[in-house]
Amino acid sequence: MQIFHAPRICGDTYALDETESRHIIKALRMVAGDAVRLIDGRGNLYEGIISSPDPRRCIIQITATHESFEKTGYRLHIAISPLKNVERFEWFIEKSVEIGIAEITPLICRRTEKQTVNTARLERIVISAMKQSLKALAPTLNTPESFDSFMAVNREGVKMIAHCNEHVGSRLSIPQVCQRGADTTVLIGPEGDFTEDEITAATLHGCIPVHLGRSRLRTETAGIAACHSVYVINTAP
Repeated sequence: MQIFHAPRICGDTYALDETESRHIIKALRMVAGDAVRLIDGRGNLYEGIISSPDPRRCIIQITATHESFEKTGYRLHIAISPLKNVERFEWFIEKSVEIGIAEITPLICRRTEKQTVNTARLERIVISAMKQSLKALAPTLNTPESFDSFMAVNREGVKMIAHCNEHVGSRLSIPQVCQRGADTTVLIGPEGDFTEDEITAATLHGCIPVHLGRSRLRTETAGIAACHSVYVINTAP
């Protein structure tokens, strides 16, 4: 069944915007009476049928509402350095949403090469990934934040910094640190890794140093590895 984004849904009917309307009628060739699903980004899933197949303003009649659809029992926040290769960073955004992430912060570190992101484009990628993976709750996508500023905020739950520097103390694996059901924050550095000063500062602020296995991973791969590790720990039977 096709899924569409309905951010301002309220009541028994909903008018899709022109982009979604044109897609549903012109591209998918759906007609009156066809069944669809809507997600509002606030955690709710709606079932409905097309009542007015207008390619500029398609009207959906809501037939059922599922509140807190597939609500997870954990909350993952990944703070990750933006990448010079924009497509690789966008790939991370897409896949982390598909796996299940609550919050993403582009983290500006000492060795971060690209310090800006196209927030509007990333938000579109988030919505597309939500529809692909049937996620009703949109993750929070923050504006870029400096490492020092991020460290200045006291966050609840388990905090980790993933790095590759074997000479700055010992590191544990994520399964050794992550607690099922706990709020979890993971810091992922740039391609040149965190500096020793950043690792030390994060540790002093309560972040536990972790590794992601024996392989040396690219930033976006490390982000997905961390995201999936936390997901498995929280969803395994």
